Amino acid sequence: MIWGNKINQINIIFIMGKFKTSKQMERHFKGIANHYRIEILLVIANHEGITLEDIIELVGGNEKTVGEHARRLFTAGLLNKKYRGKFVEHFLSPYGKIFIRFIKSFQEQK
Repeated sequence: MIWGNKINQINIIFIMGKFKTSKQMERHFKGIANHYRIEILLVIANHEGITLEDIIELVGGNEKTVGEHARRLFTAGLLNKKYRGKFVEHFLSPYGKIFIRFIKSFQEQK
């Protein structure tokens, strides 16, 4: 199974036809380096198009804290936003989807 694990590692690093540099990967890893951000990513993975108000309700915490963590996930390239009138819908970016697979596989390890 060592070869299979190597392939999975390569899939995480090799995205959209090119390799990410260490600096580029650092941006994504720093983006999830907080328990609120991990929880927000997991909520958005289960509720694509969710608004910030609904994220706050599901995650708990105050509006400013959750909003700041969502902004950092967006800045890290892990979220996409779609503006619908006064509401903003949140979606996982392609990189966000890769990190969700990583987080879920990490959760399953015993």
